[in-house]
Formats: sequence, C-alpha cells, structure tokens
Amino acid sequence: MSNAVGERYHALDAVRGGVLVLGVFFHATLSFLPGDQMWIVMDASRSAELSVLFFTLHIFRMTVFFVLAGFFGRLLLERLGVGRFVLNRAKRIAIPLVMFWPLVLTAFIATLLWAAAQANGGALPEGPPPPPMTAETFPLLHLWFLYVLLIFYAAALLLRAVVHLIDRNGALRSRLVDPIVRLIAGPAAPLLLAIPVAAALYFKSNWMMWFGIPTPDTGLVPNTAALVAYGLAFGFGWLLNRQPEILESWGKRWAFYVLPATGATAGALILGGGAGPVIETPEQSLTTFGFAALYGFASWSWTIAIIGFAVRHLAGHSRARRYLADASYWIYVVHLPILIALQTLVAPYPWPWFAKYPLILAVAFAIMLASYQLIVRYSWIGSILNGKKQKPAKAQHGAPQLVAAE
Repeated sequence: MSNAVGERYHALDAVRGGVLVLGVFFHATLSFLPGDQMWIVMDASRSAELSVLFFTLHIFRMTVFFVLAGFFGRLLLERLGVGRFVLNRAKRIAIPLVMFWPLVLTAFIATLLWAAAQANGGALPEGPPPPPMTAETFPLLHLWFLYVLLIFYAAALLLRAVVHLIDRNGALRSRLVDPIVRLIAGPAAPLLLAIPVAAALYFKSNWMMWFGIPTPDTGLVPNTAALVAYGLAFGFGWLLNRQPEILESWGKRWAFYVLPATGATAGALILGGGAGPVIETPEQSLTTFGFAALYGFASWSWTIAIIGFAVRHLAGHSRARRYLADASYWIYVVHLPILIALQTLVAPYPWPWFAKYPLILAVAFAIMLASYQLIVRYSWIGSILNGKKQKPAKAQHGAPQLVAAE
C-alpha cells in the first residue's frame, strides 16, 4: 500500500470495487429467498443457501464501503483543500445522484410494472395507488449511499471546522485523538467498534432483526441505526487516514479475524431465526441484545479481515482490478433494473436456483461491462464518475489520478 502523491492505494481500490460489485450478488439473491414474498419478483426455485449469502453480505458490505469512503474523503480533502474538495465531491457524488436517480427510478418502475404484469398473466393487477412522494416516502432506491455520503461529507467539514477552531496547532489531535484511534484499531477493534452498532440496533424501534442494519433507501432523513452504524464507519475511516500505518497492522493480522467473523455470523443467523428471512419485529429481549452484539461484532470483524487481506495481498497494481474498480461505480448505479428484468425472465422456469442465479449474474455482468466499455469509460459519463480517461492508443502509463471511494 502506498500513499505517495499521485499514486493510488491499490489494495483499497480493489476492496472498493469489490464491495460495490458484491452489491450485484447481494440483490440477485432477493428473488430466491425462502418464505413469503420479499421482493418484486419471487422465483419458483428458492434457496436457503442464497439466503445465508444475503445475510452475510449485508453484515459487512456497506460498513467496508463507508470505512473506505471516510479514508479517501480525508485524503482528498488534505490534497485538494476545502474548496476543490467540495467541487470534486459535487461532481463525483452529487451530480451522479441528481443525474441518475430519475433515470433509475423510471427504469425501476417500468421493470416493476412489467414484472407485475408477467406474474398476472400479462395484465397489470389492480391495487391501491402508490403513496404520495413525501420526505418520509422519498424512494432513494439503491442510490441511497450517494445521498448518505453527502450528509457525511457535510458533517465532516463542519466538525473539521469546529476542531480547527478548538485545536489550532493540532496538538490535541496528535496527543489525544490519534492514540485513542490506535487503541480502538488494535486487536480488540471488532469488540470495541461493535458497541455503538449493537446499541443502535437494539434500541431501534420496529427493527426487523434478521435484516440487520436497516437500509436507509426510503425517506430523506436516514434512520438512526443506519446513521450510527455507517457514520461510525465513515468517521473511523476518516481518522484512520491520519495514521494509514494502522491498515498495515490490519494486514498483518487479518486472518486472526476470519474465524470470529464466521462464528459471530453463524451465531447471529441462529438467533435471528435461521436461514429463512424473518419479517417479525421482536420485542427487546436477551435474544435481540445477543443478536445485535453478534451482528456488530461480525460486521467489524469482516471489515477488518477484508481490508487487512487486501492490504497484505493486493497492494500491487493489477490492470484487471483497476478496470473493475473503475467500472464498479457504473455497475452499481445501473444494476438493479437489469437484475429485476432478468429475475422476471427466469422466474417461471423450473430450473434449480444454482443454475438460475449464476445465469442471472453472467448475463447482468455481460450487459453492464459492455455498456461501461462502449458508452461510459471514455465518455463524459465516465468523466463524471471516475475522471477523464484516454483511449488505449493515447493512454498514459503513469500512475492514474486517485479517485475517492464512491
């Protein structure tokens, strides 16, 4: 891992691209979950195995993402200054949100109506009209992460301004904050970082326990549990950037966390009701407390293990990983309507899930990667998402510009 000016953190880029791509694997499981209707389209073949995959991916995927977002956010701020940082984040985060949200919502609604018609013999079923769009019902869909990132960036800039007024020479940060971060990031990190996550989950009202951290995909005011869990990850990543050598220590002991992460995941799954999704919202009890504690611990154990593994083993440049990291932003933005359409197409057929699920993924990635290469990578869209790139004939082989985790 390097932090030389002009170079990328190749390991962290690999993780950033990886967790966004895992979002496709995550959402592709939805039509196969056992039990009652949980998704727009439900397949004829259900799978407890894919339910476990869904559960496990949700534990760590966005926590890892927001740690990296915080890390890269401070890195960009230190390199660019406040003014250029705000412009950069507006271009990379705010503009894609404003530009793609109406397009994705339109595609999502069209695909939803088509899926409903397919399930009803070709005609749209009658039903109540959708609720009016308000601040509480605003459908951010899977682009919620961009909206929440903007909130976190604004909060970070505000807190930074306050801290600089109080600690003008940086002595307080160096003598107090940095040692505390080193202590928290030590061997007991998953246990310490799990405490606020577990508390936020345990005290969440109407908490559907099996689904862990509630996704803030609806409403302009994110739910408190998500703000605490992902805000903690973002803030901790921001502070880690002051001492990037901490990530090197994670790289040395990444394997130490794999078994605890696996065990805590299994324990949470058992306490949560097993491999099938459980919709009920249980009352606060020793079971819900144990689940929340195990879930928070598993989330951070996986996060440290994954980032540490990448720092240890993926620190070198890889053209394939670099390409995937660049493509991952586009892939995540457009993947959901594509998945729903493919899930709808294969749902009626009596094939086993282990044939359908890989087929959906293969076709979806073929479409998304082809569209990225043909219409995004070297276009104005790619310039907004990842920065301007030259076509191979004119490509420069020096180190590319660093792009923050988006």
